[in-house]
Amino acid sequence: MTQIPDEAPPSSPPLPDGPGAVPYGTPDAPRVAVRGEATLEFDPEYARIEISVSARGTDRRAALEDLTQRNASALELVKSYGDAVRKLSTGTFSVQPRMRDGKRERVHAYDGRVRLNATVTDFTVLGELTTRLADLELTEVRGPWWGLWRNSEAHRTARQQAVREAVTRAREYVEALGARLVALVELADLGAEVSTPPPPYPAAPGGVRYGRAAGPPPELDLEPQSQTVSAQVNARFVMSPPQLD
Repeated sequence: MTQIPDEAPPSSPPLPDGPGAVPYGTPDAPRVAVRGEATLEFDPEYARIEISVSARGTDRRAALEDLTQRNASALELVKSYGDAVRKLSTGTFSVQPRMRDGKRERVHAYDGRVRLNATVTDFTVLGELTTRLADLELTEVRGPWWGLWRNSEAHRTARQQAVREAVTRAREYVEALGARLVALVELADLGAEVSTPPPPYPAAPGGVRYGRAAGPPPELDLEPQSQTVSAQVNARFVMSPPQLD
């Protein structure tokens, strides 16, 4: 006797990301892919300046002693601003001989240089600090270069705005078809970065000074440069079947 198998019950459509899901849309579960973008401006959180201290002399020991003294003076001045300076570090140090033209083994002078990097978070003292540093003997100041911290809330704000933009754009598309968003399938971060105009690399007023004028130096008025933060995401959604009638 032949047995007739029972009729299999109809299977329910797979969930968008469940077992049996396909990586593309179907007539019953179309997909919509969009990109969300955000570009916002924020006030900078820090300013970085570079300080270059120099010394020169016909005697190596004397040049080195002058360099050590000037470096100590620059460090002492920066440290006197306390918490306004978030970070202070020494970059490079060099002392090299200068040869006479045409006489390879005759040294006529020694040049020494120390580079310091300072990160300032209190912009109210930045102008005063730069001009006081530039007023030191044989000291050059470059900058400032404005920026945001890596863990700045600005990056989070831009990323969230990009996601909201993606959802809004996808909803506008599906609503134009008389449908609605059902589920999020994928959200891909394309990266967030700070994009600012290239720094001008100026020397601070006074540049390299070979002497000190009487009285305190004038205070420089520095305007913080706005920081532009951009974020982009790709998003894929499952939508309900469109109404194409």
